Amino acid sequence: MRLKGKISIVTGAGGGFGEGIARVFAKEGAKVVVVDVRGDAAERVASEIGNGAIAMTADVGDGAAVQRVVNDTVEKLGGLDILVNNAGITHRNKPVLDVTEDEFDRMFRVNVKSIFHFARAAIPAMRERGGGAIINVGSTAGLRPRPGLTWYNATKGAVNLVSKSLALEVAQWNIRVNALCPVIGETGLLEQFMGVPDTPENRARFIATIPLGRMSRPDDIANAALYLASDDGAFITGIELPVDGGRTV
Repeated sequence: MRLKGKISIVTGAGGGFGEGIARVFAKEGAKVVVVDVRGDAAERVASEIGNGAIAMTADVGDGAAVQRVVNDTVEKLGGLDILVNNAGITHRNKPVLDVTEDEFDRMFRVNVKSIFHFARAAIPAMRERGGGAIINVGSTAGLRPRPGLTWYNATKGAVNLVSKSLALEVAQWNIRVNALCPVIGETGLLEQFMGVPDTPENRARFIATIPLGRMSRPDDIANAALYLASDDGAFITGIELPVDGGRTV
């Protein structure tokens, strides 16, 4: 098992990519803290994983809540080796002038400020362990943006860039930081990203821009996260890894 004995936190793990990552990490031997703002969703995933998984309810945009998650993880499980900042939201695909200030603020709070909070809380805990791995789920939207999602694209551009910058700062403590950049995926946010009803015809329009001919799936992202979190990726830091079927080529 590639993560045997490792202790991990996965945010936004009550569904979608986060759930997929939590399940693969647990299967590979890690203890997993399933974090989600939806407590019932976190509890469902943790209970289905079983031994080695615990659920925590937290708003990742709240610094005190984030610190509590890390403190409880260290206290209950004995440390922290892996952090996956997966929690994220978007606004519905629409013209830039139609996006409200509240939508803008909420996206930056969840998508970007959460990483600030977790960096401050998790890096000291990883330093105590002699190293660790941080994986931030960015997006191809931060590499090759789509129209109609300008401010979402901006948050993911920030995630991608902060991952590279943070990697340089924390390498001295043997902490690696990388960004995963999924293409549009089969998750609960799909209809918001498309901005149109989720029909086979509308899906086909988006799939036509992906050379491998399909959207991303939770297992695609989970397997990439596993590589970056495991010793297989021990010399990989500061990269933006597109998991995109060729979309950004």
